[in-house]
Amino acid sequence: MTETSALAVVDPAPPRLGAVSQLARRMQAGWRSIVIFIPYVWLFVFFLLPFFIVAKISVAELKMASPPYTDLIKWAEDGIMTIRITFENFTYIFEDDLYSKTYINSLKISSISTILCLLIGYPIAYGIIRSGPVARRLLLFAIILPFWTSFLLRVYAWMGLLADRGTINNVLIWLGLIDEPIRMLYSEFAVYIGIVYTYLPFMILPLYANMEKLDATLNEVAADLGSRPMNTFFKVTLPLTMPGIIAGSLLVFIPATGEYVIPDLLGGGNVLMIGRLLFNEFNQNVDWPTASAVAIVLLFLLVLPMTIYQYYQGKAMEDQ
Repeated sequence: MTETSALAVVDPAPPRLGAVSQLARRMQAGWRSIVIFIPYVWLFVFFLLPFFIVAKISVAELKMASPPYTDLIKWAEDGIMTIRITFENFTYIFEDDLYSKTYINSLKISSISTILCLLIGYPIAYGIIRSGPVARRLLLFAIILPFWTSFLLRVYAWMGLLADRGTINNVLIWLGLIDEPIRMLYSEFAVYIGIVYTYLPFMILPLYANMEKLDATLNEVAADLGSRPMNTFFKVTLPLTMPGIIAGSLLVFIPATGEYVIPDLLGGGNVLMIGRLLFNEFNQNVDWPTASAVAIVLLFLLVLPMTIYQYYQGKAMEDQ
């Protein structure tokens, strides 16, 4: 018997190694399934389940009881199950001008605030990228620093700044630029100031993360080919930073549309937005079905365009 044949008969290692590798692959696949399953559970518990609860209340009727709405499913004494659904809450929303004006005003304020955040945040993010390593860290720290204080305290601070006898008016009067205080608080101007100040970091950070990945030599190549700085920006830098612009705009636009605290404190009830309207319906009018219908319509106004955009963006990437 040769040495090779003896080893082939005695050594059973290859089958064992194959079994171990199969077991390792199965364990890896199992852990991968668990890791993927956890986000789905999170979305179901904290998004889909609350959405179904709100949707159930939106098709119920108002009732003077606790909770203040009728049950979706009722069981009779003879065991017959009845399901009662009404869409009167949705028709009431579309028939009443108050709700349509509130939706339009909320979308207008959030859109303008998003544009202002982009116009202010884009140069800031670009400046941070072009700065040195030490200055970059300090500037990023300055962007993140407001998150270390309470959001409510920052809004109250703006109330002190924008009041008729606040810091800004007192300084302007002391400098002799105005004779009487300028009405800034409890207006749309104050709401814009509060939203832009609050959500500006949510625009800067995605832009910075996107710009950090860009190849700096692209601008140099464009300049060597005779492109002017402005032309290079609009044809090279801006298209490459479009994913950061879209991400930052969504992070500002979506929460700003349903904002409640800023319009309530800085607007003083004079600026009506969806968040304030929902609060009034839930707490003052105790009309949970109508409030739920308002929330459902708002959700579709925000999620549907984003879903359509993601669909066509995915198709464009597949075509490439």
